[in-house]
Amino acid sequence: MAWLNYHHLFYFWTVVRTGSVGAACKELHLAQPTISGQLRQLEKSLGGQLLTRTGRRLMPTKLGQLVYSYADEIFSLGKRLLDAVDGRVDGHSAPLTVGISDIIPKLVAYRFLRPALELKEPVQLVCYEDSPDKLLLQLSAHELDLVLTDAPVNIGDVRVRVYNHSLGSSAVMCFATRDLAKQYRRGFPNSLDGAPFLLPTANAALRRILEHWFEKRKIHPKVIGEFQDSSLLAAFGQGGSGLFAAPAAIAKEVRKHYQVETVGTFDSIRHEFFAISAERKIKHAAVAALTEEARETLFAGTSE
Repeated sequence: MAWLNYHHLFYFWTVVRTGSVGAACKELHLAQPTISGQLRQLEKSLGGQLLTRTGRRLMPTKLGQLVYSYADEIFSLGKRLLDAVDGRVDGHSAPLTVGISDIIPKLVAYRFLRPALELKEPVQLVCYEDSPDKLLLQLSAHELDLVLTDAPVNIGDVRVRVYNHSLGSSAVMCFATRDLAKQYRRGFPNSLDGAPFLLPTANAALRRILEHWFEKRKIHPKVIGEFQDSSLLAAFGQGGSGLFAAPAAIAKEVRKHYQVETVGTFDSIRHEFFAISAERKIKHAAVAALTEEARETLFAGTSE
């Protein structure tokens, strides 16, 4: 079995990052022959050239780019390990790295994560927002502690080993400015037929839920716009462009933050939320506390 020399890999990673052997020598306080010799040994062990000179800079070859991408993950993860250990033993805030699906309402993410700042063991929140597919890849590489999304992962459809943890579900409510709410509240939900409506984009679970609900009841709202960002959608709703839907779990915050009113509650609709982890049983203390808090508080009694 071949073993990778991580000292050699670290020198290569530093050369690519700084752009030259000379710059790497200054950063690492090593002589140039030392680094050059160990780079040659790394190339020999990996069976190919890793660097090529372009002008005054050393640039990675195609093989070098591949090696550098893995090295960057390895040493970034190593730094996270040291930060976590330092936080645990010295009483500093340990990092809690969360991936938030770009289709999750920001107020839901905030309500879910807020208790992390009140835990007995302090944590430092690090939040990333991206598409679920990209976040799952980061989760599988242990770059994230969990992913917050509104749809479970179909385990058979992904190549990474991850696990779904249901956080609970919420009723869904319709919101609008005062004038629009007054106009469409009477006769709700039939009043939504032909009403101006703002929808999430097609990749959002809430979009599919609403479309099925409208189709079942033969209600055809006039779609004014589609938005991937829930905050932008709500901002247009605040401006009076149309009605919009949001989880009842954050109804109070939606009304206050966007200065809108409730039009009505969509009967029989539940919007589910999930925490996705790389472990079957959640062991991270902060993650376990957040999921439990969400089940007991955020998504409890949201029928309104």
